[in-house]
This record gives sequence, structure tokens and C-alpha cells, in this order.
Amino acid sequence: MNITIRQATVSDTRSVAELFDLYRQFYEQPADLPLATAFIANRINGNESVILLAASEEVGPIGFCQLYPTFCSVEAQPIYALYDLFVLPISRRNGVGKMLLQAAEDRAKSDGKARMDLTTARTNHHAQQLYESMGWVRDEVFFAYSRRTGEPSAS
Repeated sequence: MNITIRQATVSDTRSVAELFDLYRQFYEQPADLPLATAFIANRINGNESVILLAASEEVGPIGFCQLYPTFCSVEAQPIYALYDLFVLPISRRNGVGKMLLQAAEDRAKSDGKARMDLTTARTNHHAQQLYESMGWVRDEVFFAYSRRTGEPSAS
């Protein structure tokens, strides 16, 4: 399988959105291609993220990862949050995820980022194995929290 990875452009919006919709479904969200398309279009058009698109000659688009620029206050350095990584099920176990992660690391380095951070579901053991095999270190010090805005406090 001949795989190429490149940065997605406006002309890739539909292809990335289809993959993004499947990614969201993997995380138990309902299918919603219009929502996925609008979200991806806004990221690309606003230059708010870097989306790397993997494609094969045989299948076409087969995976993507999305990097959001942010900062680490403690290190006082710019970083990337690797928020989304997805490979079509038919293309898994062919090294596509590893290629996307390597391309993301190369991009982070060329963009002057000090590091990349990511989170994944505790049950996503295959992804965890891949990350750890590539030198990613699981955080054993910090807990991650989130809170929906506009909800009443539990106090």
C-alpha cells in the first residue's frame, strides 16, 4: 500500500469531514456529516489547526490527525495538542497511525513546538500501545478534568 501524508487544504474538507465523522462515531457520538463538515471547514478556513491527511492510491483518504496550537505555561513554550487521530478500520495495522504520528512530530518540530500532548480513552488499548511504542509517556502525575459551561455548580 503506497501511503502519502500531507497537510489538508480547503479542497480536502469533504474527505477530512467524512473521516472526522467516523472518528466522532468511534467516540460514541451520533453520525452527523453536516456538523463534521462545518467543524472541519471552520478549522481549515480559519487556520485554527493543522490537519494531516493520509491517503493511499488504492483507497483514497484513509486517516488524519489534527493538531491544535496552544501553549505550556509551565515551560513557557508553544506546543501542539494532538486532539484527533483516526485511521479507517480497513487500513489499520498497516502503519498508517504510526506514519501520521511521525508526520505530526516532524511538523511540530518544524513549527518550533516544544512538545505534543494527547489524550485517549482509557479503553483504547491499541492506540496506547502505539503511542508508548513511539516514545510517548503516559502522564502519571496529573488528572484531566473538564466542565461544561453554563451548567449549575455542584456545591
